[in-house]
Amino acid sequence: MGGFFGVASKSDCVFDLFFGTDYHSHLGTKRGGMAVYDAQQGFQRAIHNIENSPFRTKFERDVDEMKGTMGIGCISDTEPQPLIVRSHLGAFAITTVGRINNVEALVRKVFAEGTPHFLEMSGGNINPTELVAVLINRRATIADGIQYAQKLIDGSMSMLIMTQDGIYAARDRLGRTPVIIGRKEDAYCATFESSAYLNLGYDFYRELGPGEVDFITPEGVEVFVEPREEMKICTFLWVYFGYPTSCYEGMNVEMMRCRCGDMLARRDDVAADTVAGVPDSGTAHAIGYANRSGIPFSRPFIKYTPTWPRSFMPPNQKKRNLIAHMKLIPVDALIRDRSLVMIDDSIVRGTQLRETTEFLYHSGAREVHIRTACPPILYGCKYLNFSRSTSEMDLIARRTIAKFEGEIAPKNLDRYADPDSPEYARMVEDIRQQLKFTTLKYQRLDDMMEATGVSPCKLCTYCWTGRE
Repeated sequence: MGGFFGVASKSDCVFDLFFGTDYHSHLGTKRGGMAVYDAQQGFQRAIHNIENSPFRTKFERDVDEMKGTMGIGCISDTEPQPLIVRSHLGAFAITTVGRINNVEALVRKVFAEGTPHFLEMSGGNINPTELVAVLINRRATIADGIQYAQKLIDGSMSMLIMTQDGIYAARDRLGRTPVIIGRKEDAYCATFESSAYLNLGYDFYRELGPGEVDFITPEGVEVFVEPREEMKICTFLWVYFGYPTSCYEGMNVEMMRCRCGDMLARRDDVAADTVAGVPDSGTAHAIGYANRSGIPFSRPFIKYTPTWPRSFMPPNQKKRNLIAHMKLIPVDALIRDRSLVMIDDSIVRGTQLRETTEFLYHSGAREVHIRTACPPILYGCKYLNFSRSTSEMDLIARRTIAKFEGEIAPKNLDRYADPDSPEYARMVEDIRQQLKFTTLKYQRLDDMMEATGVSPCKLCTYCWTGRE
C-alpha cells in the first residue's frame, strides 16, 4: 500500500509537505520520500528507509535544508519515490500509489518502442513509478501521458506529478484509491487521506472522481480530464486501511466502522460479559457492536506504542506476528473468568488472531467469541497490494476450502462466499476449530457494503467475491 501528499503554495511549503506526508505513515513501513521545487534551487529530493524509524525522525534534517513553493511526498511500502525525471516534457517529479500487474509486458512494449534502459532496484525489479514515468513520456503532454499510462496499466495507479508550473493530481481509472484536494488562503494540497491536511489549516475543496486529472497551482485547480462514471473504490479502505479521521466518498472511516459493528450485532445473539476490539481498526467496530447489543465495551488489551515499531505490513511475516503480539498488553481484571466478544477487521492468514485468542485463554478468559468486520477473504487483492501473500493458499479460508475440495482452485468458490449456503457454514466452523475460538461469525457482504453508505455498484469487493 502507500499514500501521498502534495502542496502548491504561494510561500514555502516544506512544513506542510513534511507533516502532510507524515500523516500517511499508517499506510506503509518501508520508505518515505519528499521532493520540492524552488524557482532558484530547482528540484530537491530526499528518500529514506523508514522500516526501523518513524518518517519524522528520518526527515528532520531535510526539512531544515529543503526550500520550495511546491512539493510532493509519499509513504511507500515498495519502491523508492518520488522520482525526478528529465524528458522531452521537461523536468518533473512523480510519485504513485497502486499496483501494476503487467509490468513485464509493459517493459517489453517500451523496449520495443525505443526505451534504452531502466534503473534496476535491489532484487532485480524495475521501479513501477519509473515505468509510469516512461509511459507518460510516450505522449506529447503530461495530461495525455497520464491517460495513456492508466489505459495500459492492468491494476490501479493514482499519481502526483510536479512540474515547475504546478502539480498534476490523477486518480486511478476506477477510483480504487482516493485523491482529495484541500484549500487554504494561499495554497492547495492533494492527498490520499483527507485528514492529513486538517491540522495544517486546509479545508475540504473537492474529491477527484475516477480517472480524473487536475492541475493544481497556488491560484486554483483546473480539471484537465473529466471524471469517469464507473467507480470501484476499495471497500477495505473503510474496514481496515483508512485512518479513522478520514472520509472517502462522503463517509467517515470511524463512522463506517461503528455502523459495521452495529450491523454485526443486529445479526448476533451471543451472551457475553464484554465486547472488545483488536486494536486499532477493530476498536470502532467493537464500539458499534457494543452500542447495539448492550454488552459493555472494554479494553482487555492495551496497545503499547512508545517503543515498538508499527506492524502494518512488515516484509517479514514472522516479525510482523511477533510485533503484533508484543504490542498488546493484557489487563487481567478485564479478562479473567469473563466471556469476551472480540472484533477484528478481518481474518487473513489467521495466525495473529489465533495467538491473540490463545493469549486471552492463558490470561483466564472463559470464552472468546470472534466476530470479523468483513466476510471471509477468498482472493488476493490484484489492485492495491493489500496483502503480501505470495499465494492465495496463504489465506486461511482458501486453505480450508482446498482441504474440503481437494483442489487449489475449486469451481464452486461462489458457494463458499454465500453466507446462507451449507458450504459457507462448514468452512466457518472448520476455521473456528482451527483457531480455537468459542464461536466465529463473519460480517455479511451486503451489510458491510451498506455500512459504507456508497452504492454497491461503486465498491470493489474482489477479495471476497472474485468479481470487481
